[in-house]
Amino acid sequence: MYSWVLAALAGAVLTVLLAGVLVWFSTGLGLLHLMGLLREGRTLFRVDQPTVVHQIQQLQRLETVSYTMDKIISGEHDNAYLPKFLAGDRLLLVVHGEVVGGINLADLHPGDVLVEGQKVSIHLPAAEVLSTRIDNAKTRVYSRDTGLFSSPDPNLESEVRQEAERQLQQAALQDGILKIAADNARSTIASILKGFGFREVDIR
Repeated sequence: MYSWVLAALAGAVLTVLLAGVLVWFSTGLGLLHLMGLLREGRTLFRVDQPTVVHQIQQLQRLETVSYTMDKIISGEHDNAYLPKFLAGDRLLLVVHGEVVGGINLADLHPGDVLVEGQKVSIHLPAAEVLSTRIDNAKTRVYSRDTGLFSSPDPNLESEVRQEAERQLQQAALQDGILKIAADNARSTIASILKGFGFREVDIR
């Protein structure tokens, strides 16, 4: 009788253990653990092409360089029939502005990304000037000369500001803002992709 009870108890314990193992594997926990053992403790990440495209596109307008400059811009309105001291209007504006360069990653297409195992190749959109703005707090009228028979033109300052933005952007382009923006963007994207687990990153 005693041996029969031990056999029944052992059978019950074995049944419970088998049921636990089945539940463990059915939930995926056992399978993940087994795969981890087979990989000798290494964690491998599988990042596919759609995921890479989506993550980069989420960065939207990636600003990578800021170009600031102080400049004196002049503008004037003349009268076709009277000399400047009688009917002229001249303005000198001390301008402080900023030009921001970067890449609009919303323009990245799925075909621009190629994932091959732990290598990823990306063709980024071209660098561009993302914004040009005048800092109103640091911009001021240096001088204003108005003729004896004329009054200040209310549109002259706006026209000078528009010209200042154009000149700021032109100066930034001549100083190579687009190349700097592209180089910085490649460095930033490469760091992000290596954080995803890619060992080889090729960005063009």
